[in-house]
Amino acid sequence: MPNITFYRKKCIGCGICYEMMPDIWRMSTKDGKANLVKAVFKKGIPVLSVGISLVEGSKRVALACPARIIKVNE
Repeated sequence: MPNITFYRKKCIGCGICYEMMPDIWRMSTKDGKANLVKAVFKKGIPVLSVGISLVEGSKRVALACPARIIKVNE
């Protein structure tokens, strides 16, 4: 199953991920960084398994991220 890996510690809080896919991204009111909704933490890094229908949109989000900290693995 495809998944999204998000290196949150390097997030700059621009919000492009949330703007592009608000169904799986949220912005934290505590620190202004993004959160990957329903992600599981693997070695402290949020990872979310997604259906094939979210892969293309997630790839667009990964490319739009100025910090380049979102990875989509198929």
